[in-house]
Amino acid sequence: MTTNSALKTTLPIQLSAKNGHVILDNVLRALQKRFYSPEKLNEDWWAAVERHRPLIEGAVTADAFEQAMSDLLMELHTSHLGFFHRSARRASSRAALSATYLADDTPYGKRWIFQDVHSGGAASIAGIEPGDILLSVYGREIIPPEHPVFVMGKQTSVEIVGNDEQRGTVLVDVARPKGKNLHFIQPTLVEARRLDSGLGYLKVAMFPGMVGVEVANAISSAVEELGAVESLMIDLRGNTGGGVGALRVMSLLTPEQIPVGFALDRRRVTKNLDSEKLTFPRFSRIPVSTKALWPLALKFAPAMLAKKPIVLQTEGLGKKPFHGRVVLLVNRHTASAAEMIVAFARENELATIIGETTAGRLLSATSVKVGKNFRLALPTGAYYTWAGTILEGTPIVPDRIVEFDWRDRRAGRDRQLEYAIDHIRGIDVTQSIPQ
Repeated sequence: MTTNSALKTTLPIQLSAKNGHVILDNVLRALQKRFYSPEKLNEDWWAAVERHRPLIEGAVTADAFEQAMSDLLMELHTSHLGFFHRSARRASSRAALSATYLADDTPYGKRWIFQDVHSGGAASIAGIEPGDILLSVYGREIIPPEHPVFVMGKQTSVEIVGNDEQRGTVLVDVARPKGKNLHFIQPTLVEARRLDSGLGYLKVAMFPGMVGVEVANAISSAVEELGAVESLMIDLRGNTGGGVGALRVMSLLTPEQIPVGFALDRRRVTKNLDSEKLTFPRFSRIPVSTKALWPLALKFAPAMLAKKPIVLQTEGLGKKPFHGRVVLLVNRHTASAAEMIVAFARENELATIIGETTAGRLLSATSVKVGKNFRLALPTGAYYTWAGTILEGTPIVPDRIVEFDWRDRRAGRDRQLEYAIDHIRGIDVTQSIPQ
């Protein structure tokens, strides 16, 4: 990432070559011990380490060191890998703005174009809309493949071209101070409305929290408010995942308690997995209150201490009038826990999947201290569906592929949504899939 005076975020620490050497060694040891896929730590990886070592050990600022380490980790081509300072001064647009984008040719050259802009997030509050073209951040031009990075706790100037084809600058509050910490402006987690008398629409932006009590309750409340709809559209576009709260959406798809999947670290993968998985403990109920989290932790403490996998299982919420008439809307940014939902629906034939191929990013991860207040985020286990599919690196292809058309979106049309509505209503759309 290139920086200039308008984007000066250098952390107030200096690093020596010795510091860099020690931290790099700590990172390499952590990867050897815990990285979920040890076969990737092969000769090519170690050759990459030696190529990147001079820049890593020669970095004198925290920013330069963080960038050099991140460039090395990219050589593993794996999601859920990251290297950052404890202060976490910078963030991507996905985290900071609650927005996603894609790269394409525009009248202004190759540019990032906003695709998902979640209601209530920082980008939405600033007036950014899907289809807007990103020109610059902090007054500096951004051209793909370079990604914009935003300083937390700052009001950021973002130059865009809106649907009126006029260049303009909007001010985005990337994050707001909250006590001694910085708190992202969280988007509206759940939105619901009736599209007609019998069709309900439910959008979930993300699944925050490890257990997800808040988002699970919001999902249930939204479905209750929809009433007895005969069909349900669940919009997971731009949902980059989160925690167990995704189980509530899966539980809406079936009246029964059905096993969903589990995460395994590299030590647990055996030839007898099909029989062993039947002995794993099962999590099948998200509590209605955070007060129940401690008893829940005690219940699963023996399994967690033994590092035994825990199977997610749907909650058995009973029969719903929309069962058998559910559509999942997905796109290239649908990832992680949101992909668990899509895979579960596909394996059990519980919904029609419409939109773009998903991201193929689903691993269990943790972070470890590696020195000088730096942390390494690394994947420690692969997620397995109950049928045995590994989703990392295996994007899910929809039943009906409908690509995002940013030009149409700028004109006010959401063709993916339109297609899904027609499908639910039984209109023959096989000859009119947008390309």
